[in-house]
Amino acid sequence: MIRVMLVDDHALVRMGFRMLLGECPDLVVAGEADSGEQALLHIAAAAPDVVVLDISMPGMGGLETLRRLRARDGTLKLLMLSAHDDSAHARRALDAGAMGFLSKRSAPENLPEAIRAVAAGRRWLDADIARQLALAAIDGSDNPADRLSSREFEVFVQLARGRSVQDIAGDLKLSASTVGTHLYHVKQKLEAANQAELTLLALRWGLIEA
Repeated sequence: MIRVMLVDDHALVRMGFRMLLGECPDLVVAGEADSGEQALLHIAAAAPDVVVLDISMPGMGGLETLRRLRARDGTLKLLMLSAHDDSAHARRALDAGAMGFLSKRSAPENLPEAIRAVAAGRRWLDADIARQLALAAIDGSDNPADRLSSREFEVFVQLARGRSVQDIAGDLKLSASTVGTHLYHVKQKLEAANQAELTLLALRWGLIEA
């Protein structure tokens, strides 16, 4: 049996996944969490073989949760989920240690397949995202967001969602001045004057939804 932990802030999404995985005799949901903070608290009790982790959650968010889980256990296998089909989120998740990246818009049967692949130590990517990553590697990325460091990218996305500097600092366990420094660099690299312009850029690049 492959033990799976579901981490998503939407209870209906977790219920749907639980029902889907319940039809697979080789998969069992060993634990659930509705935030990264809860995942860190309950990961030991769940003892999962694979963590299915939503990238966009309130609080510390999926990427920061991924980093902290990997810091605790470098062998932990994680499959990142996203409502977005952009390659930028996928690249960041893979760089942070995820074994796979799955769009929530994928066919339902892709979730068990992706979990099995990740459990076996194999990479798994949506076909469309894999194609985007391959083309970016061949042609060179033209997305200015790729100029950002991993921490700058995370601050950028959270700011674009309307989060304040103080909120982001609390979620990421950073000082407000450090987040402010990241914000300064983000604005410089993306040539944005304010938070509203950052939101427009994130919407244009498909990093957030309206």
